[in-house]
Amino acid sequence: MARKKQTKRKVSCARLPMQRLLPFAHEGRYFDLRAVFDRLNTKYFANALKRYTIVWGRKRKLPPREYFVFGTIQEHDRMIRIHPLLDQRFVPVWFLEYVIYHEMCHAVVRDKYDPSGRRIVHHEKFWEREQRFPHFRKAKRWEDENLARFLR
Repeated sequence: MARKKQTKRKVSCARLPMQRLLPFAHEGRYFDLRAVFDRLNTKYFANALKRYTIVWGRKRKLPPREYFVFGTIQEHDRMIRIHPLLDQRFVPVWFLEYVIYHEMCHAVVRDKYDPSGRRIVHHEKFWEREQRFPHFRKAKRWEDENLARFLR
């Protein structure tokens, strides 16, 4: 029985594991999350947030329908994920900074618990810290005015 000749895979093939790692998960088309995180960490957190990873979340086939989560933080593994739909030309850098700042606030403001033991992550001390961001009001206004652009 004749053996079928196997061709070598080309390095440019996107199925290879190494190709999936490039570009770096923090580098988007318009924004580099690592650079924004480092700048905010220095300016507002005195470089207190160490060994954090910040990445673009994975792209979904369909955009969200009813609500939009701009970013999330997983404290146990020090991971911040930003929704990839924010990596667009029309998104102001100060809005992206606000979203990242919001997630960073979760790392420094401890959660509270109500009498039944339910965890509360957005409470008065958190809101107080979040409102220190210089573009807070402008970012909230921009979010209200542009939310529909992210929803289907």
